[in-house]
Amino acid sequence: MPIEHLQLWISQYGYGAIVVLLMFGIVGLPVPDETLLTLVGYLIFKGTLHPVLSYLSAFAGTTCGISVSFGIGRFGGARLLRRYGVRFGILPERIERVHRWFELRGKWVIALGYFVPGVRHVVAIVAASSGMAFGHFLMFACSGAAFWTLTFLSAGYLLGREWERFPGIMRIGALGVVAAGLLAYGLYGLAHRRTKGS
Repeated sequence: MPIEHLQLWISQYGYGAIVVLLMFGIVGLPVPDETLLTLVGYLIFKGTLHPVLSYLSAFAGTTCGISVSFGIGRFGGARLLRRYGVRFGILPERIERVHRWFELRGKWVIALGYFVPGVRHVVAIVAASSGMAFGHFLMFACSGAAFWTLTFLSAGYLLGREWERFPGIMRIGALGVVAAGLLAYGLYGLAHRRTKGS
């Protein structure tokens, strides 16, 4: 979806558009989630949108979207995803990779998966089909959503008028956040093991 269409939706429907667009984007429809969030951050910078209402709308849309994905996964969505996911750019190899990550570090993949395009679209389905309790899932999904939305809204706000020139940097930055998170988790695990062993 082009930036102009996103701006048109927001100008016509306000905060409701942010909720609905992010919900659809998280479920897997072709909405550029990071672009939308940075656009909203820029509109906060311009004074067009209120920062608190924008953040709450973004958080609500993201949480609703990932909850819908969990529901799809609970009711046979994994099978449907394998069959029809390719139409939405969700390839079988990506689903398998998320399955492997989830088996190793399930809850952390839920929280940090937002920052990896493609992973955030399937991680809830994988979590549901693995039998994870919704309450347990939602705890990590909400913490990830809170951090992810704040990151890109802040980026749009801080970049100001320059935000449209940096889509590649935004992606790299997102992957950098994931790498930093995984590194921190690895170091924590290593320190915990050493403390236990001594």
